[in-house]
Amino acid sequence: MPDGPLSLPAHLYLLAWDTSKSEATGAGQVPQLVRAGALTELARRGLLLDVDGIATPVDMDADTGDPVLDGLLELVRESRPHRWRSWVTPHTRITLDAVREQLTAGGQLLARKRRVLGLFPTVEHDLARPAAVEALQEEARQILRGPLTPVGVTDRDAALVALAAAAELRTVLPRGEHHEARVEELVERSGQVAPVLRELVHGVRGAVASVAARA
Repeated sequence: MPDGPLSLPAHLYLLAWDTSKSEATGAGQVPQLVRAGALTELARRGLLLDVDGIATPVDMDADTGDPVLDGLLELVRESRPHRWRSWVTPHTRITLDAVREQLTAGGQLLARKRRVLGLFPTVEHDLARPAAVEALQEEARQILRGPLTPVGVTDRDAALVALAAAAELRTVLPRGEHHEARVEELVERSGQVAPVLRELVHGVRGAVASVAARA
């Protein structure tokens, strides 16, 4: 894991997909989770630096060639400075829509047009390969529960699973399970982005709590 050249936000979106219902689970916090994944990916690639807790672009002209990441990078550049966790919630629709478009263009999602109430056009999505997504989810569960030690997990997978667990994705973390110590181990395993990832994990948990409070 991961499967192919997709970025962290794209993989997190696929991990959130409930194949039994053909929709993303935890829809209330998925936009924040996907945003946290994009921030982590930009930090991993060295395009966002941690400067006294502030997400800081390293270069005002650099790009990744990935429209999801480049869209967020442009947003960060054009906005006033924010701490990492403060970037988890604003304008998340921009990142989420870009991920859906990317996955559709790449063949991982299939777009389906329909009309709401027979009048209003909308687009829904289906997984192109449900079995492949279920395999990714099972591997994420194995990383979260063991038996793999953190040393046996890549830094990228450690970040992926730590964020998924922070969002309490039911496709990865069944209801009633809690793995806070394991998440902290995975954060430490994430390498040089560990301080950033720890902030983003807190930000995602805050988003989950906010969604639960509104329910």
